[in-house]
Amino acid sequence: MGILEKIQKQSFQKHTEKNLEQRDLSQVNSKLRTLGFLVDEHTIQEFEPLYDFSKSLELQPKDVKVFSFQEVKKKTPSLRQNQVNNKDFTWKGEIHNDNALEFLNLPFDILVGLYDGPHPYLDLMVSKSKAKFKVGCKNADERLYDLIITIPAGELQLLESELKKYVTVLNKL
Repeated sequence: MGILEKIQKQSFQKHTEKNLEQRDLSQVNSKLRTLGFLVDEHTIQEFEPLYDFSKSLELQPKDVKVFSFQEVKKKTPSLRQNQVNNKDFTWKGEIHNDNALEFLNLPFDILVGLYDGPHPYLDLMVSKSKAKFKVGCKNADERLYDLIITIPAGELQLLESELKKYVTVLNKL
């Protein structure tokens, strides 16, 4: 890791900490009406199964949104609008992607971080999110989430059943 990457990582951590301090927890117990997924495309490439979560969680498909992160390594253009990449972040932790900012400002009742942590870019995004209740997967930074389901991010069937179980137990349905 070069010196610039270290500086950027430290800056991201600082901004993540600041976002965590400013988080509004007043709506953490609200009922589930909207669901957001923040996905690392390295872990999950097919998003259709995520929209299918709506059935088991008694939501309409329109109430489920997916946003993804893709590390830019090659010059292959992506047709996905709901995608952010490492080039959209300044070293100060600012995001220059209007779609990402719009997604992060949505007050999802539940936001699920689908990535194997730690991940400086996605951790920063989770900390910036206005979601009311945040769910992470195995090895996630516990400070970012209200609930961590200890399964790998790519195990979508297991994730769906565990998420339904916890949402029911927490009386969010």
